[in-house]
Amino acid sequence: MTIPAFFAQIDPLYAFVFLGLFSPGPNVILLTSSGARFGFRRTLPHLGGVVIGVGVTSGLTGLGIGTMLLQWPVLEWSLKLVSAVWIMWLAFRLWVSRPNDTGVRDRPFTLTEAVFFQWVNPKVWVVALAAASAYASDLPPYLEALRLGSAFSGLNLFVCLFWSSTGALLSFLLTTPVAWQIFTRSMAIALAVFSVMVLI
Repeated sequence: MTIPAFFAQIDPLYAFVFLGLFSPGPNVILLTSSGARFGFRRTLPHLGGVVIGVGVTSGLTGLGIGTMLLQWPVLEWSLKLVSAVWIMWLAFRLWVSRPNDTGVRDRPFTLTEAVFFQWVNPKVWVVALAAASAYASDLPPYLEALRLGSAFSGLNLFVCLFWSSTGALLSFLLTTPVAWQIFTRSMAIALAVFSVMVLI
């Protein structure tokens, strides 16, 4: 494959991945909420975990893991069920949160938690599977995994920086209990809706 042909294939991949990751989903909602609740600096481990986890998950689709999920309906359904339950739990915790909440969830995600969350994040799997099938190259599997993983991680870094920063800026508007409740419950409802959509 010539260099011009390679770039002709990778350009639409990058556009697709960026739009897929930038649009609202669990990561966008959680990072925006975390930026608002804990500030940009404390959200950085969460941000880093999302970037790494999304890269690893998308890279695995280049190795054929995604195809295995599609061929095993029970495994795919189990993943969806775990995803829906976990996202609904996060929605509940966000719904009951308060500005001065001192509960166990009164901290941002750790890097490890954010990495593992990507394994049950249905949006990441959907975008990764679509990218792997629609913009596949003739590279060997390990290079295809590297191609997808680097594209997802690289673009997702900027996406995560944007939404985390947006959340941190929103915190300046959330100066009253009512404003805080409207924001957190709106984010919680968005997560709950996404949780239900996972099973449809």
